[in-house]
Amino acid sequence: MTSTGKNNEQGLNVVDLLAFFASKWKWFLLSVAFCGGMAWLWYACTPFTYFSSATVIIKDPSNKTTTAAGLDRYDYVVNKVNVANEILQFRSKRLMREVVQRIHADVSYQMKDGLRYNELYTRSPVIVSFPGALPAQALAFTLTLKDKETAIVSGFEGADEEQAWEVKLNDTLSVDGCRIVVTPSNFFAPRWKGVDIKVRKSPVDAVAAVYQGGLGIRQEEDEASILTLSLKDSSPQRAEDVVNTLIAVYNEAALKDKNQVAVNTANFINERLVIIGQELGDVETDLETFKRVNQVVDIETSANMYMNESQKYNTDAFELETQLRLAGYIKEYLTDPKNDTELIPANTGISDMNIENQIARYNTAKLQRDKLAGESSESNPVVEELNNLLRATKQNIIRAVDNLIVSIEVKRTDAQSREQRAQGRVAAIPTKERQMLSIERQQKIKESLYLFLLNRREENALSQAMADNNARIIDSAEATGFPIAPRRNRILLLGILAGVAMPALWCLGILFMDTRVRSRKDLEGVLTVPYLGEIPLDREGGKKGKPRRVPAVYGSEGDIVAEAFRILRTNMQFMARHGRPMQVITFTSLNEGAGKTFTSGNLAMSFVQAKKRVILIDLDIRRGTLSHIYRLQKRGMTNYLADASLTADDIIQHQEKFDIIAAGNVAPNPAELLMDERLDQLIAELRKRYDYIVVDSVPIGIIADATIANRIADLTVFVARAGKLDRRQLPDIEQIYQEQKLHNMALVLNGADYRHRYGYHYYGYYGHYGYRYGYGKKKD
Repeated sequence: MTSTGKNNEQGLNVVDLLAFFASKWKWFLLSVAFCGGMAWLWYACTPFTYFSSATVIIKDPSNKTTTAAGLDRYDYVVNKVNVANEILQFRSKRLMREVVQRIHADVSYQMKDGLRYNELYTRSPVIVSFPGALPAQALAFTLTLKDKETAIVSGFEGADEEQAWEVKLNDTLSVDGCRIVVTPSNFFAPRWKGVDIKVRKSPVDAVAAVYQGGLGIRQEEDEASILTLSLKDSSPQRAEDVVNTLIAVYNEAALKDKNQVAVNTANFINERLVIIGQELGDVETDLETFKRVNQVVDIETSANMYMNESQKYNTDAFELETQLRLAGYIKEYLTDPKNDTELIPANTGISDMNIENQIARYNTAKLQRDKLAGESSESNPVVEELNNLLRATKQNIIRAVDNLIVSIEVKRTDAQSREQRAQGRVAAIPTKERQMLSIERQQKIKESLYLFLLNRREENALSQAMADNNARIIDSAEATGFPIAPRRNRILLLGILAGVAMPALWCLGILFMDTRVRSRKDLEGVLTVPYLGEIPLDREGGKKGKPRRVPAVYGSEGDIVAEAFRILRTNMQFMARHGRPMQVITFTSLNEGAGKTFTSGNLAMSFVQAKKRVILIDLDIRRGTLSHIYRLQKRGMTNYLADASLTADDIIQHQEKFDIIAAGNVAPNPAELLMDERLDQLIAELRKRYDYIVVDSVPIGIIADATIANRIADLTVFVARAGKLDRRQLPDIEQIYQEQKLHNMALVLNGADYRHRYGYHYYGYYGHYGYRYGYGKKKD
């Protein structure tokens, strides 16, 4: 017999878990098959995903590429580029919406291939357009080519799904107010006849948002302006088109921003040319009228000598007058309220370069402010700071123009006064000639100003034509020829792993949440009760309602249950105390269903096999379970205890191998009967007749009968049922043993399932040796 007071075995380990999992192999197989099937189904239904990427380099405003463009986002240096701002522009919804509309990405064509739908895009045999449809409108239907001239439209969302419409190619079909035009494409062929094509028009903003969220932009290095744009889509050609079109739309928007100053300057020059042209025409008409009326053809050569000095000051006055008018035009443009949000015309010919530089800085800040406001909002702190900067710069320009006007007026006054003094010396020149010179002077001023503006307009047009793209393509977008998702092997592997993990977690949950006693290992370290042995789970016993026929009696030497009772019988010899013969063996338990009757009956047979005289007593006088199983006569223990006239021979019933005393008729006072001295007298007489007296008693934890009748026991076998006894009840068993409520108490574990056991003693306390020496092997 092995003591259970010490636990020298190791706890649960990997080998234990694997053995436990192996016992549940059917669940693992079922789970792997189910999860693997679901993974394959998911793979078969998931559309393919393709990848496309392009590489571009962002140029600085001077139209030169740079490799050191990673600047602070609040850097206002004109000739450098902020890569973060350019990335935000690429991600803007306005650009992506324009891309979707250009390539018609809001219209999808799908064909079913097996369980999945594949995107056709440009490979569709037809092109479906929706005249008059709003960008936010959503439509979906199924299109089937009937022949080379007719198509069938069915499954229209929003209408009767079973209704179908027939439409001629290139004709218009109206369904619930929606117009549909089906046009054959370059891929139109007879093989598409009868093939269902799912056509779906999605809202432009929704499609743009999807592509905007799926667009990947990566800056290759922190100090480089090289960007990689990538996109995933169910169509490789569409992914390629989206990326390439996005770059083109971005460049167009950048060109538009760069040319905004030139456009405003051209508008200003054109307006001034119209005004100056009218004034020049008026002056030329006055000159023609003056010469015709006064019959003046030429100025006398004699006046040239006196006019040289006057011409000199006249030229100075002419240049000053030109500058004064230009300054006046600029001031008029600056003070006009309707031009507050416009750019200031640059390179207008003002002689003061300080003003020209201020105008250039103003225009640059204005463009930067508009770009930031478009990407964020007017309440952006950077936009507000730029607004303050623009107002201050504009006021400085106005003050500088005012100072320039004052300076020119002073110089002009001085030149005119000098000219008048010179003309005073020309006394011989007629008044008519003086009037003609005045008209000619006005003509020259207007003409020179007109020519100057024409020259500036050409220069402005040339600079506008020289504007370059903001991004140069290094590698254009090219879609991969094979899908990057879904990956079949990975999905199937994950499905198989999930199929293994689910039952494994379930088994671990059962293992760690199970509070039932399963083996001797659960008892060690908790109980100090002597441990007699284990009785394996009886899977090959007799019919229900009968005790198992032990092979030791019936000649089947290979039965492991029979070997267990032999070991139990042997271990009982070590429980004898003080040389007293161990004849009376009482069986009890903590609760019902522990297997007391099964154990007591088979132990009695085991003693018979050892050539011992055995009697089996059913002391469960309340229920009489053993009497019912063996179908005994009613007269038994209760009759003997209640009737003093009965003897032991009157209640002993002889069986094939051993004798039995039945429980008897049900008595109203079983506890009082068990306290009677006739029980002690009966046991004393049976001790003389038999070698062993096996008593099947009642559970100790339910009624007091077991404690009352335990006075007759030499050995009390406490039966614990594996799989039914809760480990939380073990302290109660230990308390019974420590308080010595039962005489010479020992423990037997019944119903141990050695086939599904994990951990040490895999074959049970006896099974390892039983198999080693030939027990447990089935015979043919």
